[in-house]
Amino acid sequence: MPRDGWIPAAFIRGGTSKGLFFEERELPGDPRCRDAFLLSAMGSPDPYGRQLDGMGGGLSSLSKAVIVAPSGRAGVDVDYTFAQIAIDRPIVDYSSNCGNLASAVGPFAVDQGVVERPDGAATVRMYNTNTGKTIDAHFEVADGTARVDGDLAIPGVGGAGAPVRLDFLDPGGSRTGRLLPSGAEAERIDTRHGPIEASLVDAGNPVVFVTAEAAGIRGDETVAELESLPGVLSRLEEVRCRAAVVMGLCATPDGAPFAAPKVAVVAPPSAYSTLDGTPVGADAYDLSVRTISSGQVHRAIPVTTALCAAVADALPGTVVARTARDRDGALRIGSPSGVFATEAEVDDDGRAVRASLYRTCRRLMQGSVPLRPESPLTG
Repeated sequence: MPRDGWIPAAFIRGGTSKGLFFEERELPGDPRCRDAFLLSAMGSPDPYGRQLDGMGGGLSSLSKAVIVAPSGRAGVDVDYTFAQIAIDRPIVDYSSNCGNLASAVGPFAVDQGVVERPDGAATVRMYNTNTGKTIDAHFEVADGTARVDGDLAIPGVGGAGAPVRLDFLDPGGSRTGRLLPSGAEAERIDTRHGPIEASLVDAGNPVVFVTAEAAGIRGDETVAELESLPGVLSRLEEVRCRAAVVMGLCATPDGAPFAAPKVAVVAPPSAYSTLDGTPVGADAYDLSVRTISSGQVHRAIPVTTALCAAVADALPGTVVARTARDRDGALRIGSPSGVFATEAEVDDDGRAVRASLYRTCRRLMQGSVPLRPESPLTG
């Protein structure tokens, strides 16, 4: 850790998320000090919800950090840890992975010199410490650094960039040890408002899938429409917390982790408009998904939720498989920001072999973040 109290960092967009990236060797070794630093760097907790005194942007997708280190594991290039940082509370949560920021880990490692790759097609194998899972990142290197410019446009991000293909290897049981934590493709979750059917699937991250009909909505709502339905959101949060118990993530609903599981509301495809007003026809995608992540309606869809949906779609009894359009090939998901495709391979024994999709990433800034003597945890 630098003696001058400033810690080197990069501010990077990965997919539809942004976060601070650090090399592990630069951070405080004490976990409590490290978490206090991350909170301060992001400007949390902020009772106004804007994180103006830090690098956060007041949204769960903009309040994140990634810690990268060379790996000592056989066949693995780098280990990385993802931190979801609460906006209005002093919480640094390590209960899940971020698939969007995972797209920037390999390029960051090459650009920092953590791993070396010659110019041309490159693969960096990454181990995510949050989930104990391995991911291959495939991208191009030019002049010794990861390519940024390219023609791939992804929903929710203006412009285009160089593609990064992510292959999540053996993604099942990332937190619970089982693809179907309860052993069933669908469960009845009892709530104060009555039972609701859900599919509890753990691939990449644990996700609770419920149908829009069961949640009392259409399923093609805008973010603003969903945010105006506090009764619906509170019921989905109750479902999430009770499902967390069934998944073995906690002993009681009150103990549910902040960032896991996610809740995804699924519906058949219908015509809708994206956040930028672009019309999307019902024939342009196969499954509508609206996700609640870290207490907020996601503006797009978390990558790991999309991957988990693709895996769930390959399991006939899940609410995802019963809702998605029949087709051959990749699953096209309609999110508030638009449509993108993801694919999964599930073998005859019901084991998730792989789940994949494409993202883009770009380093936006690099510099140093101050290690303040006072923090929300210790001050």
